[in-house]
Amino acid sequence: MKNIFGFLSLILLFACNNAEKKAVETDVNKPFEEYKNNFINELWQTYPGWALGVGKHDFDSILVIPNEDTRKKELAFANNHLDSLKKYPIEGLSNNNKTDYYLIENLLKGSIWSTTELKSHEWNPSNYNVSEAFSIILSTEFDNLENRLDIFYKRMANIPAYFEAAKQNIKNPTVEHTQLAIAQNLGGLAVFETELEDALAKSKLDENTKTELLKRADQSIAAVKDYTDWLKNLKNDNPRSFRLGKELYAKKFEFDIQSGNTVEEIYQKALKSKAELHLKMAEITHNLWNKYFKQPVPTDTLQAIKMLIDKISTKHVHPDSFQTAIEQQIPVLVDFIKQKDLIYIDPSKPLVVRKEPAYMAGVAGASISSPGPYEKNGNTYYNVGSMEGWPKEQAESYLREYNHYILQILNIHEAIPGHYTQLVYSNQSPSLIKAILGNGTMIEGWAVYTELMMLENGYGNNEPEMWLMYYKWNLRTVCNTILDYSVHVNNFTKEEAIHLLVNEAFQQTAEAEGKWKRATLTQVQLCSYFTGFKEIYEFREEYKALKGKEFDLKKFHEKFLSYGSAPVKHIREMMLGEASPTPPKEEL
Repeated sequence: MKNIFGFLSLILLFACNNAEKKAVETDVNKPFEEYKNNFINELWQTYPGWALGVGKHDFDSILVIPNEDTRKKELAFANNHLDSLKKYPIEGLSNNNKTDYYLIENLLKGSIWSTTELKSHEWNPSNYNVSEAFSIILSTEFDNLENRLDIFYKRMANIPAYFEAAKQNIKNPTVEHTQLAIAQNLGGLAVFETELEDALAKSKLDENTKTELLKRADQSIAAVKDYTDWLKNLKNDNPRSFRLGKELYAKKFEFDIQSGNTVEEIYQKALKSKAELHLKMAEITHNLWNKYFKQPVPTDTLQAIKMLIDKISTKHVHPDSFQTAIEQQIPVLVDFIKQKDLIYIDPSKPLVVRKEPAYMAGVAGASISSPGPYEKNGNTYYNVGSMEGWPKEQAESYLREYNHYILQILNIHEAIPGHYTQLVYSNQSPSLIKAILGNGTMIEGWAVYTELMMLENGYGNNEPEMWLMYYKWNLRTVCNTILDYSVHVNNFTKEEAIHLLVNEAFQQTAEAEGKWKRATLTQVQLCSYFTGFKEIYEFREEYKALKGKEFDLKKFHEKFLSYGSAPVKHIREMMLGEASPTPPKEEL
């Protein structure tokens, strides 16, 4: 019997060893990791401008000319890598690598669709703008100033050819994108004028080198002005509509949002949420009415809500103090998060509040510019739009929109613990793919989620005014989706859009006008806020139910963000997989 058991043991041992050897031989994760590295290297060679934006400065001197040859090269890159992905069976990849696989695949398919079907290179002249990259070279201290100025000089060489290619590409552009291109390109001239001159004055370059730099800068300025003059004089009797239409919009939603829902489903959910928010706001309005008014509550509920919001909105900062108020509130948010132990905020990652650069003007009033994954210790900039030169009525309308309460919610969203915090975590993710191919829905959804999360944990002392203004702000997120879908698919007019935003979302006229402009200049991105928020909040509640008494909000936040800027549906899959109890192993 001993000999039999010994013989069986040898057979089992041999079988196990063979199984382990076979597992090692068939493990696709190691070669897939190598593939990802090769993919990233080729990505930067194909898109050197993108590399600069994420802090990879190996190709900064190269300005790609956006002509037909470049588009063919980009299509070849996408098709070749789609073929390469087929070598790695998805079922054999780890959870982390599965997510990276999906992100790469989505990028490649989206790139092909964008070039061959969307074709915005033909109808969106604002695609062509060189200023931001040059400003980054001057303002980011990735090398000494003299070397950066040399890169600046070399990169300028292709600017004339760049804009000549742009003129060749443009066919039947939209009026709205043409106007934006003119404004942003002219605004960006400051990079080649004042910003460059300031940098040269601080540099140790000799006078001859400075002269050559300024000579090439003059050529660059002339090329930009020539492009804007060409756009101004372009005969375009039948301009393309800025509206994408149902088919293109649905496809762009699929690639950009990466949601488990169709855009029609998200649109219907947004309509439902709008009605629910109106009910919550109506209840608060009735409870607060006598505090602010002596007259009876109007029978029209929406009118009553609007009247109360208008009354409370008069509490706001002075136009000259808008940026200062933001700067002063950042440490208040940090202290609250520490006190409530909601998430770790890394004090070594600076957040700098600054006036919005001219080349960014025209789309949003506040935004975050974060350092890329290759320069994790760089500054994160909170860009604040200026009201300089605004008429008094326009400035007042804007400030009522960003009143005492909503300005705090804006700072939660844009800075702490919203975009700034999430992007710091994203840059620390072990997956470079996730840091590079960040999913905008997760990024925007996190920022919206933190607004509610902060109030849930007592921020604002549960003041009904704060909750009312939060619901108004959240209603804006909901109406972003309704607006964008309605404009691009349902042919919403400007009048219908303003009615929705002012009378049903209780926004100020200046804010509504700005949102209409944004909807005419962008597509789908406005849906990312509501979609991401719903996915994150619903997942948190699901995860909380799964963990029961073991649920820890801070741990949930840090675990969730540790996966980088991946689509929420993939983060959910990985976290639930790790949280599920492991079944006991069967004994032989």
